[in-house]
Amino acid sequence: MADSLDMLRQLPDNSVNLVMTSPPFALQRKKEYGNKDQHEYIDWLAEFATLVYQKLTPDGSFVVDLGGAYQKGVPVRSLYNYRVLIKFCDEIGFNLAEEFFWFNPSKLPSPIEWVNKRKIRAKDSVNTVWWLSKTEWPKADVTKVLAEYSDRMKKLIKDPEAYYSPAKRPSGHDIGSSFGKDNGGAIPSNLLQISNSEANSKYLKLCKEVGIQAHPARFPAKLPEFFIRYLTDPNDLVVDIFGGSNTTGFVCEQEGRRWLAFEQMQEYLAASVFRFMQNEPIEDIKAAFQELMANKDKYIQPDRQAALI
Repeated sequence: MADSLDMLRQLPDNSVNLVMTSPPFALQRKKEYGNKDQHEYIDWLAEFATLVYQKLTPDGSFVVDLGGAYQKGVPVRSLYNYRVLIKFCDEIGFNLAEEFFWFNPSKLPSPIEWVNKRKIRAKDSVNTVWWLSKTEWPKADVTKVLAEYSDRMKKLIKDPEAYYSPAKRPSGHDIGSSFGKDNGGAIPSNLLQISNSEANSKYLKLCKEVGIQAHPARFPAKLPEFFIRYLTDPNDLVVDIFGGSNTTGFVCEQEGRRWLAFEQMQEYLAASVFRFMQNEPIEDIKAAFQELMANKDKYIQPDRQAALI
């Protein structure tokens, strides 16, 4: 197993292009993956952020996915995720390049007490995702993450004159004829609508086949994929300091990025080998899992980089 703080200290300064991670959230109810209480969470996470700042390249980024929470016993939202942001910027030196919001339409209604039972709050379906950087000008290229055009925009591109006339709008924007140009896609917004429902995924099926518990707080591959494409180039180094089931490493493998994933719970990261061996015989997959579980110093070694456990 490996402690993220220890592993971060071993990395050279200014060597990591992107740290993409989803830490254990500061929830009132304890989870099996070891979340902290809200009152101690901010200082705990700041220890990691301080080291991340040192290890990032000058134009590197730190992307943190944080779920919301309520204060204990009352229908009042916690401000912990915003206090995390302020501490990281005011005390550690990060810049907030942009705030993103991950909307998960498939998220179950929660918290049960306020939403389902008393029916006095709407369900919590959005996570805050802070894109932080060392410099005011981090590496980024939005053309790598263009969204699909709407049906109306596709029609406009096909026949601009039938759908609009170039003119200055009331907002002050001067919409010229180039507005109808096909640029390969639309500029994405900072509201990322990504469903987190993978009931039939190969990873879950293999966890069941091997007889182990899947990681209970996986984020969908589309989330790290967006930021990996947006903020890095092929062969850049991406690190996930709270690796979990290693979704980040798997996406990096597909996108041609070097990667490292740190995780304290050996079973979770050993099981991430399922993501990289999905087309292998089940006997080989089980053998690889058992080997990783038997050797705490073993590396998961796909083609491009190692995931430390």
